[in-house]
Amino acid sequence: MMKAKEVRAMTPDQLEAKLAELKKDLFYLRLQHATNQLENPGKIADVKKDIARVKTILVEKSGN
Repeated sequence: MMKAKEVRAMTPDQLEAKLAELKKDLFYLRLQHATNQLENPGKIADVKKDIARVKTILVEKSGN
């Protein structure tokens, strides 16, 4: 799980790249969950929270 402080230190381009990476991770976690291969279903919630955190900071940075 990423901390907000780490996310705020990133540039908007880095945030966009991280967002794409997290969305891809979420897709693969959901796929594993659907095929009963995911050992820790809590990882899905963690990735969703990271996505929300990155999106929030992107909006904050674009608003300035």
